[in-house]
Amino acid sequence: MHCTNTDQHVCCEECPTSHPNDPIPIEPSSIREIHSRPRIITTTKQESPSSSTTSLGYTSSSEPASPLTPNTDPHIDETDDAFKGAAEAAVQPTPLRKRRASTALISQSPRDVQRVLSENGGTRTRLVEKICCGGGCCFLDALPEDPTSKAALPVVTPDNDAFRSLHLKLGPLSLDSELTKLVDLPPQTLSFNKLSNDLVPEVSDVYRHPPTFVTPHPPYEVYSSKVRHARELTKPGAEKRTYHFDLDVTDYPKESGNVDFVVGGAVGVQAPNSESVVDDILDLLSIPSYARDKQVLLRTEGGRWPTIWGDEKPRELVTTRRELLTWCSDIQSYPPTKQLFRLLAEYADAPNEKKLLRYLSSAQGQAAFCDLRTGPHITLAQILHAFPSSKPPLPHLLSILNALMPRFYSLSQDPSLSCNRDGENCRRIIEIAVTVHETPNWRGGPRTGVGSGFLERIASKVMEAEKAGLNPADLDLRVPMFRGLMANPLAREFVTDGPMLLIGAGVGVAPFRGFVQRRLKSANCANKVWVLQGVRDSLLDELYSGEWGVEEDQVKKVVQSRSGEGRYVQEEVRHQADLVWFVINALDGRVFVCGSSKGMGEGVEAALVDVAMDKGNLRREDAVEFWDKKKGAGQFIAETW
Repeated sequence: MHCTNTDQHVCCEECPTSHPNDPIPIEPSSIREIHSRPRIITTTKQESPSSSTTSLGYTSSSEPASPLTPNTDPHIDETDDAFKGAAEAAVQPTPLRKRRASTALISQSPRDVQRVLSENGGTRTRLVEKICCGGGCCFLDALPEDPTSKAALPVVTPDNDAFRSLHLKLGPLSLDSELTKLVDLPPQTLSFNKLSNDLVPEVSDVYRHPPTFVTPHPPYEVYSSKVRHARELTKPGAEKRTYHFDLDVTDYPKESGNVDFVVGGAVGVQAPNSESVVDDILDLLSIPSYARDKQVLLRTEGGRWPTIWGDEKPRELVTTRRELLTWCSDIQSYPPTKQLFRLLAEYADAPNEKKLLRYLSSAQGQAAFCDLRTGPHITLAQILHAFPSSKPPLPHLLSILNALMPRFYSLSQDPSLSCNRDGENCRRIIEIAVTVHETPNWRGGPRTGVGSGFLERIASKVMEAEKAGLNPADLDLRVPMFRGLMANPLAREFVTDGPMLLIGAGVGVAPFRGFVQRRLKSANCANKVWVLQGVRDSLLDELYSGEWGVEEDQVKKVVQSRSGEGRYVQEEVRHQADLVWFVINALDGRVFVCGSSKGMGEGVEAALVDVAMDKGNLRREDAVEFWDKKKGAGQFIAETW
């Protein structure tokens, strides 16, 4: 009997250990095994793989990015302690037996992984690369444990909460331990100089607006937008807080090309670092109060910093130390690098702290460094608190920090409608929605993001003023912003006709409010737009309830994951398979997806593939190709983060 290819079965290729007519291959004997340590052989029972096909059933429903100065080349690393004690755990192999599949162990040590990844094997190493961080775990050179060395001087760890929060695993590290492959000390690429008499000091309003040399939107300067109103969209008890802002852009300067605010566009917010965090770092570096706001002449050797997107060239700028830490360097968003630890080690006075910092920048400390990179979020201030004897000069520290980049937020309304709200005294208003992202702080409290934390502080001031009976406009609160992504996928593919299905979760539904407002201005489009909105609990975190400009139940379906039916938005996509298939196959039909890529975005795309398989009678690979072609044609638009 000869093997024959069918739709359900593909014949195996003939090889030294299998034959198309023999379903059970023989035990391979010619494949070399790599032994860098004593081998661990275990016997596991393997079941024959089986394949089954499950048909999907649907019921139709009528319910509607950075410049760095200098480039730091961060290492994102992991480690593996699975082979510890391998020699003691070795067991005798069991007799050979027939089995359906065989594997060859190609790696038992970091050196083996280096060998595999260094080979020009093309697709052969892609699977390994997916589970390897690529940041240098393979170069781990662990400290040897020497029980005979009793005279080693132990490393006394710093006695403070910040260091304990790092949860470092130091192993047999001592002051006498030899450390190898330390990263080079990063160069200092900028300096502070005294102002000459012919330079006129610039007026600085450090916490109100960034300095003029910060240009995230060149050649235009950052615009100071007045906050007209702010409110919380979510209710007390919601898992995440989301705020709405009305920003006045009446006097926004004209730009080349007659670019304007458009439906689905996004604005960039140049948010500053928190004032309290900046003061904390200045204190930790022992910079005296009189020097923090004293203007100096900053000289850089090259690159874009501190301009964000300026030309790459040396610069001379008048600024202050506080200004640079507030507007130009990111002090909390990025995980620590080995260059940072090497720099701190260079300026640490305490021998134990110097040894620990050098350890974290060496091959022997690779495992501990990996844990820091992949563990809880760590900020610059936390590290400086953990190693208090290290006080590097601010110019050298700024030389290795990443630039503070703008944050982008989608417009949550049709900007063409905002001029009518004040009658004769028309003020042009744009609206955005911002969700506050929190992670645990090493002190036990919450830590917010740079942009969302800045905007939440402004919203709190506005709401406190309104509660006290004051006009928020009198506070003259400002948001530094610029007209950003007006040609992003949401804005670029929006059309005024044709059926449109909008799928969003959380704050991702905010730009769709503007879509609906624009489309419903035309009466003939009122029955051509549908919204699927995913929330946890509609009583707590449904955004813009009652603010879509129409009878919402005609165009919007709210899907709750923590209440009611307990359904996620991707499940509703499958439930609305008929609607999805109608929209995507209609003339000028479009499907938009907006929200978090993790979970929601991936789940919705998988659900759309299932819909195409069921309604189009397609195989999975053909369904994936179907949506890829729709994406290329501008009919399927996904904006996820």
